[in-house]
Amino acid sequence: MKRRLPVVLVLCAVFAFATACTNKKVVNPLADVNSKQPDKVLFDRALDALKHNKFEVARLSLQTLINTYPDSEYIARAKLGVADSWYAEGGTAAYTQAEIEYKDFQTFFPNMPEAAEAQYKIANIHYQEMEKPDRDFTHALRAEDEYRQMILQYPDSKLLPQAKLRLMEVQEVLGEREFRVGRFYYLRESYPAAIARLRSMAEKYPLYSKADEAYYLLGQSYEAQVARVRAIPPSNTAGEAAKAKGIKEFSNSAAAAYAHIVERYPMGLRVDAAKLRLEELHHLIPTPAPEAIARNKKEMEGREQTGMVGQFMGNFKRHPDARQAAKVGDPTLVDPQIVSATQIAQETVRAMTPVADTSSKVSTEAISGTVKNEAPPRSDAPPNTPTPDAAPGASPATTPATGGSAAPAATPYGELKPDTSAAPAADALAATPATDAPPPAPPQTNEIQAAPAGAPPASATSQSPDTMSSSKGKKKKGLKKVIPF
Repeated sequence: MKRRLPVVLVLCAVFAFATACTNKKVVNPLADVNSKQPDKVLFDRALDALKHNKFEVARLSLQTLINTYPDSEYIARAKLGVADSWYAEGGTAAYTQAEIEYKDFQTFFPNMPEAAEAQYKIANIHYQEMEKPDRDFTHALRAEDEYRQMILQYPDSKLLPQAKLRLMEVQEVLGEREFRVGRFYYLRESYPAAIARLRSMAEKYPLYSKADEAYYLLGQSYEAQVARVRAIPPSNTAGEAAKAKGIKEFSNSAAAAYAHIVERYPMGLRVDAAKLRLEELHHLIPTPAPEAIARNKKEMEGREQTGMVGQFMGNFKRHPDARQAAKVGDPTLVDPQIVSATQIAQETVRAMTPVADTSSKVSTEAISGTVKNEAPPRSDAPPNTPTPDAAPGASPATTPATGGSAAPAATPYGELKPDTSAAPAADALAATPATDAPPPAPPQTNEIQAAPAGAPPASATSQSPDTMSSSKGKKKKGLKKVIPF
């Protein structure tokens, strides 16, 4: 009992001390050490949940902050945090929702520094969804567009160098796709389509790792067009001139493609072949500038080569390998004018179609003297009246018949009316021969004609056997009706 007494005293002292401290401030375990703001408590809670990958808890806290405290100073960071939670979660559905949230943040806070970060992450979403060059390139095009928009709208952002590097990687993938399509057309000998695709790709993506190869295939396609023009059989002198023009045009285009390889890609693998082709075409070989040599050398050094193991393992990956993309230089921000295959085909047809032969002349005969045009006939002029332009002594075009009526009189308004002054007299009508009288009317079919003398009665001769049988039948039917039962 004596040993328990000190313990009881100690417990009483602790209880008394705790009771005495009830009037002091109670520390909230959910808030920071010296914080009393509930919106900051929610924001700190959300950040802690994001660090531990508790995305649902983080979004719940941030949405509570946004809905409960719309005037809080953390509202902008809370909206960006919601988008970051979807972005960190990953997946197609989460990326779609993250893009919506980032676009919403840019709409409400376009002038904040975080708007550039939102745009950069939107581009990263499509970059991570990008597929290989031989597959769907929708996300690659979207990533290119979003990175360009970020570079053009936020040129002072600290994320600008990273955006340029990502854009060059995206353009490497798109350039590879365009190069494969152009090479496919080249191997199938569809040279107009190959020219259009390779030319557009080379002008749009000059930093592509195989740009020199694209220009070389472009020159080869033009030379193939030269061979086709030479194979056209000549038709005439104009056809030979058209062939010479087409050969010269395609040869100059091929030489321009080879010369661009020497000037722009002097460290590439196709320089020697391009120089050889220029010699064969009898064109001057240009000398590359020292700046072009240094720039192309840096581009070649910055590219990462993929080994055999990496190429083999890349077949099992969904995302493309963009390690060969350039690390120096500025990517293309504005698309050049795209050359269509239809335009190339039309130019080819014009170059390969011979000009029509214009050497034959059409003989003409000159008429001496003056040619006088006759006036058109008028409807109100009498037929036997000569026209003013008729020659003297010419016979009239028409002559009225003897005893016929005269021409109708004309009114001031141009209306034709019959002339009653020339009507024939009654005595003239009486003196007309009987032969001019109309013939008598034909006899009616229902009238009984008088039989000639000595002819048998009409009833015995006119009736046919069918008529007689029908009449007998009628008589029999009538007798049946009369006989009583």
